[in-house]
Amino acid sequence: MKQTIGEKIFNVFNIIIMILLCVITLYPYINQLAVALNEGMDTMAGGITIFPRKFTLANFEAVITNDNFLVAAWISVSKVLLNLVFSLAVTFCAAFALTRKGLPAKRGFTLFLMISSYISAGVIPTYILYRYLGLIDSYWVYIFPTVFSFYNMVVIRSFIQEIPESIDESALIDGANEFQIMTRITVPLSLPVLATVALWVAVWSWNDYNTTLMYVTNKNLFSLQYLMMQIIKESELVRQMAVQSAMGNHNASMQPTPDSIKAATLIVTTIPIILVYPFLQRFFIKGITVGAVKG
Repeated sequence: MKQTIGEKIFNVFNIIIMILLCVITLYPYINQLAVALNEGMDTMAGGITIFPRKFTLANFEAVITNDNFLVAAWISVSKVLLNLVFSLAVTFCAAFALTRKGLPAKRGFTLFLMISSYISAGVIPTYILYRYLGLIDSYWVYIFPTVFSFYNMVVIRSFIQEIPESIDESALIDGANEFQIMTRITVPLSLPVLATVALWVAVWSWNDYNTTLMYVTNKNLFSLQYLMMQIIKESELVRQMAVQSAMGNHNASMQPTPDSIKAATLIVTTIPIILVYPFLQRFFIKGITVGAVKG
């Protein structure tokens, strides 16, 4: 169809606005990538935009070879994987159960879960509860409190309710029980919404540093995001990392600086999510769209 002059002008403005949004969104990250790939002493002279002036990997080497970084990276990766397994399993089972017609007090269970998700006891009671449960300074403080999410359960339940009941009825006629229906029929058909929820859980678990801040004092249990927050806020820690790296590097111009280490840490901690998201994007869009049809 032939476009009118108004439609052409609208499209031009749309393209210009989207390009500006892309530039505004991507430039800070690309700038930090350029700083991370540039020699630390040269960066101090300024003028780094989107390309490194003197390319080096010394900044990343200083971050990755740091003992604290390796321990924190292991904590972050392992807690993301365990959160994915436990959270998806528990949340999906709860969502599946609440779609069954024969479940007694189904409305009561839903109301109870909804109220508990809106009303929080606060930080101090939560801390006292975790202390009595033995979760303070424990690795499991990253896992057990986040196993269930009411919002994620509602999204999964809404998706399951969109599956035709005739499929379940056919399976029951063939002699399948509820567990077989869930594992062999519902789970395969729910892969889009499971991928969506998995992305939410992974991103939240990977970016979470509040749990470490409030409930963990053992350095061997620090998460990568908490370490990054320390590096950004505590100049002394950054200075120690720079000095430690400089001791093994005799070339003064190649020595990392606090700014270059901060940039390298930022890039390293964000790359995993950036690499994973494109593979889950199509599931993410389908899952959130279909899962939001019913409340």
